[in-house]
This record gives sequence, structure tokens and C-alpha cells, in this order.
Amino acid sequence: MSLILLTYGSWLFIGATVYPYFPSIALFLLAILNALHSSLVHEALHGHPTRNRILNEMLVTANPGLIWPYRRYRTMHLRHHADERLTDPFDDPESYYRAQRYYAGLPQWVQRVLGWSNTLLGRLILGPPLSMFALITSDLKALREGQPGVAKAWCLHGLGLVPVLFCLIYLFHIPVWLYLMTACWGGAALISLRTFAEHQWHETPEGRTIIVEKSPFSFLFLNNNLHLVHHKIPTAPWYRLPALYAQDKAYWNGLNHGYVFPNYWKLLRTYALIAKEPVVHPAWHQSKDAE
Repeated sequence: MSLILLTYGSWLFIGATVYPYFPSIALFLLAILNALHSSLVHEALHGHPTRNRILNEMLVTANPGLIWPYRRYRTMHLRHHADERLTDPFDDPESYYRAQRYYAGLPQWVQRVLGWSNTLLGRLILGPPLSMFALITSDLKALREGQPGVAKAWCLHGLGLVPVLFCLIYLFHIPVWLYLMTACWGGAALISLRTFAEHQWHETPEGRTIIVEKSPFSFLFLNNNLHLVHHKIPTAPWYRLPALYAQDKAYWNGLNHGYVFPNYWKLLRTYALIAKEPVVHPAWHQSKDAE
């Protein structure tokens, strides 16, 4: 709870007192806080800091990152936690893989963009707008089809944006377009660093989820760099994950078949300009592609 209050308080302080004198520094710091807020949203939908679902939503629903409605993220992310379907381009809403038939029907320039976004630098730059485009197009389709809960999620999101936009426009005097292009994009890019290699195709569900052992970003990501531990014990609060991992590192490293990186620097050095994964899923749903 205190971390949520500290994040919102810091966001208000930086926007109101730092931006007028040091706008570039302020926007950089706001991007970091937006990433931290995203991590707090992730904790809230998993039942922290309280076990009251509505209270958790109320605590983080004013989204300084502007884009993702809480309830849409909650619905998609909890579906993603079905480990036996991880990376499935049809059943895992957070999969970066594409089905062969879908990919083959895309224009060549789109295929190239998707390929570039599978490099780490490409994901940092292209990941935020691509995920925003995917969210908006999929939710517009869901609205047209009358999918329950989607319209309500966006309405609640809009209500939560009222105090955020009021602060940006009338208290901070930050142009919304500038905030979107810097603090929002930057915050989403930081989260893209975490999600870039979180999952890969493997024949076993446990082998699909990464462990990044140590990182200066661990606090910003609320220890979700230890992502396998989170997936196996999703009810554990963020501050318990390092201890759970340290209790038996050999067990965790064996469980995911050695899908372990010492830090994000190793990921950057290895995959900055090289695609870590193919765009097309390497194994699943060939029968669906043929339909």
C-alpha cells in the first residue's frame, strides 16, 4: 500500500515541481514511475496489497501510463497464466508468436516490423506502439461483437484518467502529446525490457518461462525478473520472490531447463540486434493454420 502511495506522490511531486525547471529530467523520471505503476497494477490483479479485488482496482485505476484499462489487462493476464497454453498464438493473449497462416497473409513490410520487434532494441522502440495498436484493434472488434465487460472496462478506465489528465493539463502544464511520446512510451519501453524474453516455446510448460537472476531493474519490475517463480506461485507477493528463488536455485534452474540469464545486460549484448525468436510459432496449431 505504501509503495502505491509513494508512486502516486512522487508522480505528483515531479510533475508539479521538477517539470517547470527541468522538463527533460522530469519526463525521464515520470517514465520510470509509469513503469513502476505498471508493475503495481500487475501486483494488484494478483491480489496484492489486499485480497479485496475491488479495493486493489481502486488503488491503481488512475493510470499515469494512460493506455491500458485495468480490467482488460486483468482479464488477459489471468488467461496468460494458464501455463500449459503459454506462447500459444491463439490462446495466450501475451504471446509474441504469430500463427503461420496469419503471418503469411501480412504485407511484407508488416512482417519486417514484426521481425525487428523480436530484437531487443526493436522491442524497446516498437513494442509500445505495437501493443497499443493490438489492444485498440482487438477491443474495437470485441465491442462490435458485444463481448461483455469490454465497454465497462474502458468506461472505468476513462473515469480513472480524469484526475491524471487534469494534473497533466492544469497542474503540470505538460502537453499530452509530449507526455505520450516520452513518459508513456518510455515507461512502456522499460516494461518491454522485462517482457522481451519472459517466455519462449519449449515442449514443457516450465521451460517456457525465464529467470533473470539479478538486475538493477528488479525493484522497478517488482522482482518479476524471477518470472518462473511468479508463474509457479502467482499468489506470492513481489517482496517474497527473491527469497523463494534463493531457497533452492538449483531446483528452479532445473525446472525451466536452464532458461536462465544472469542479468538483462547479457540479454542486451546477445539480442540487441538479433531476433531472439521467430515470429511464427515453431510448433503449435498447424491444424488451425490449415483450416
